[in-house]
Amino acid sequence: MTSLTTDHPGWLTGPSDEPVRLVTHQGVPWLAEWRPAAGLLLHPVGAEGTVAPSAPCTAPQELPPSPEAAPVVRRFATLGTVQRLTNPSLWDAVTTAILRQVVRAEQARKLYRRWCADHGRTIATAFGPLALAPSPETVLGLPDEAFAEGGTAFHRTALRAAATAYTKHGASWAQLAPEDLVKALDEVPRIGPWTASAAAADHTGDFSVYPHGDLAVRTWARRAAPEFPFPETDRTFATQWRQFADANRTQLHALTLFALTWGSHARTDQHEHAAPPDNRPETRADHGS
Repeated sequence: MTSLTTDHPGWLTGPSDEPVRLVTHQGVPWLAEWRPAAGLLLHPVGAEGTVAPSAPCTAPQELPPSPEAAPVVRRFATLGTVQRLTNPSLWDAVTTAILRQVVRAEQARKLYRRWCADHGRTIATAFGPLALAPSPETVLGLPDEAFAEGGTAFHRTALRAAATAYTKHGASWAQLAPEDLVKALDEVPRIGPWTASAAAADHTGDFSVYPHGDLAVRTWARRAAPEFPFPETDRTFATQWRQFADANRTQLHALTLFALTWGSHARTDQHEHAAPPDNRPETRADHGS
């Protein structure tokens, strides 16, 4: 059995109630669709001969084998193999992480989809018109009113700062290792460590750098193993989470990815992502969903 991770807000429900998503890879739009019998299918839209985006699989055997982690691992392993479409667009990953600041997951999904529909490039697909995130140049050209009308007034300064930095450094950022990408993004005003880590994990597919104290991880871990005495605060939880993997990055990646996949399949609107504020003086907040 293979389970698809649909944590990214770009995943929509197709006419047959199966997930579909539009991404851009090397300048080419790709349509992703999930079919239970066939798995994840990727089709270039309006172009031929390009390399498909990466969508690696993670087996339950990669989860931590430690006895302490067993309560959550047993439940997560019921997902079978987990497959996640790595976000091929670093700019989209940064945009998504910023729009998750302050608001909860359901609202973040609505914000992201409206942001794309209002200001992004719309592509005709087999599932109807689907929109991509607006480019950095588009973001920098928007008046203040456009952010207010779309519900992203709070995110305006972060989106503009990120767009300015991306136009200068985006090409070099895309070549960085996950940890170095986190550090580079964290230097952008109004981004902060949570947003930087979430964006880097989304783009590189390495969830060992994800913010492990994220409310999503905490919520789904507790939902999967309600009998386990998880720490209450985000920082103590993150420490416990990393200890489960005993400093093994492969196991930490798998553990985190399986938790988010569990949430994709068991999501309710009652408990969803919300990252803590960033208390650095130069960054007002770095909240995520």
